[in-house]
Amino acid sequence: MDSFFGLDHAAKMEGLTLIASFYDPVSLSIAEEMLKDAGVPYLCKNRGSGGAVRVIAGYQTFGSDIFVREADAARAGEVIAPLLSECAEDQNGENQDDE
Repeated sequence: MDSFFGLDHAAKMEGLTLIASFYDPVSLSIAEEMLKDAGVPYLCKNRGSGGAVRVIAGYQTFGSDIFVREADAARAGEVIAPLLSECAEDQNGENQDDE
């Protein structure tokens, strides 16, 4: 990624804790719904010009970061832990069907 424009890492947000970064819109939407259902307030921040690209193209390539209040970080982590473990399995190829 591009370190000059800050695309290689999440932004620092005062009073908020980064709980996850997503690079695909499906996992991002699932995480947002899980947090909403659990009543955990969150902030989704697109990296770079990702918000504009998402509006125009329907997707973005720079990734999105989900932040929560520091007091809610533990609860938010518990809520999205199943999704994060599923994403990790998919990246490692462990969740592939053998035919």
